[in-house]
Amino acid sequence: MNPRLQAQYGLKFHPFRPDVPIEALHVTPVVDSFLRRVELGVADGGFVAITGDPGTGKSVALRLLAHRLRRLPNVNVGVVEHPQSRTSDFYRELGDLFGVSLQAHNRWGGFKALRHRWSEHIAQTLMRPVLIIDEAQEAQATVFNEIRVLASKELDSRQLLCVVLAGDARLPERFRAPELMPLGSRIRRRLVLEYASRDELAACLDHLLESAGNSALMTQGLKDTLVDHAAGNYRVLMNLGDELLAVALDREIALLDEKLYFEAFAHAAKPKPVPKKRLA
Repeated sequence: MNPRLQAQYGLKFHPFRPDVPIEALHVTPVVDSFLRRVELGVADGGFVAITGDPGTGKSVALRLLAHRLRRLPNVNVGVVEHPQSRTSDFYRELGDLFGVSLQAHNRWGGFKALRHRWSEHIAQTLMRPVLIIDEAQEAQATVFNEIRVLASKELDSRQLLCVVLAGDARLPERFRAPELMPLGSRIRRRLVLEYASRDELAACLDHLLESAGNSALMTQGLKDTLVDHAAGNYRVLMNLGDELLAVALDREIALLDEKLYFEAFAHAAKPKPVPKKRLA
């Protein structure tokens, strides 16, 4: 964090950036309930899904879920960094995540080696490894089907993995396609994130400011204005707060208020001048 920002406002961290400390993230009751259900189901494995439009909180929910699962004893969590990979590269990434040496020309050998590693882990710990795939709507259908078969054992009566799929509204649409319906029908738990209510946005803003160490950084009037202009979108709310904090720091303003908001975003409210037509 910018040292000037810390000195000027006494903040422990930047409250409007994506790298907010995990312990400072705002958790809604709906998300908390989902996380607890997934934690309870890790021992059995299976597929879960987190979906929602951009800015509705998927990244926060994923961060919280990964953090909670990593705190469980004997749970190995792997996160796919490149969901757009072809099947061969996807196998390589799985091998890297779970410590299995794979050869590109022998997919059958890789298939057996990964399943053997996961089966050994389950036998020793009674817990399923976890695989998290963010931006899953970008994954190829062949990769989806490969992970479905990889994770299934004994004629689909046992699951070797707990697979978390996260993506935007395109993800559930993809699962309605005939080639992916077998995977879509296996999703046991779903978290569908909607646009936030005004109260939810206000609670998130208050929580972040208090956690960052300066609950009095903004006037109540400014908080209300930000919430009203965020259109139910957490990301928009964070971007507005980030811009205002940067402007306030530049001007060395101690308390952020509505006046600062209208000054900072006045250019966005002004209509563009209509060019005059030239006379022939």
